[in-house]
Amino acid sequence: MHLKTSARRAFFTVAVMTAFFHQGAPASAQCGKASWYASHSRTASGERMAPDQRTAAHRTLPFGTLVKVENLNNGRSVVVRINDRGPFIRNRVIDVSRGAARDLGFIGAGTARVRLSVVNGQGTVPAGACG
Repeated sequence: MHLKTSARRAFFTVAVMTAFFHQGAPASAQCGKASWYASHSRTASGERMAPDQRTAAHRTLPFGTLVKVENLNNGRSVVVRINDRGPFIRNRVIDVSRGAARDLGFIGAGTARVRLSVVNGQGTVPAGACG
């Protein structure tokens, strides 16, 4: 079979991406750094951002996924609904709304070490070292 260069390139890209995203079993928990944000603009899902609701932005989880976010520094936790994409800052795993950050106790600090776990089974969080 003879493929044009662009078709070969596309096939190779799909193969590499498939291998990258299926490196192992889906993880049930992801740990990393969380930050918070508050605006009144539209989210990636199309709804208006409501800073006092318990919502969050995640890079890959489907919109509507419920995620338990646990602050590893103080043990507080909250369940948020994914309705936006982000965070767009390196080394962060989730951006939560101001209301969720208040519940988690890190408004003043701006960031916190957290553990994420999917509550409603709509997706799986990428593996992340917890410790």
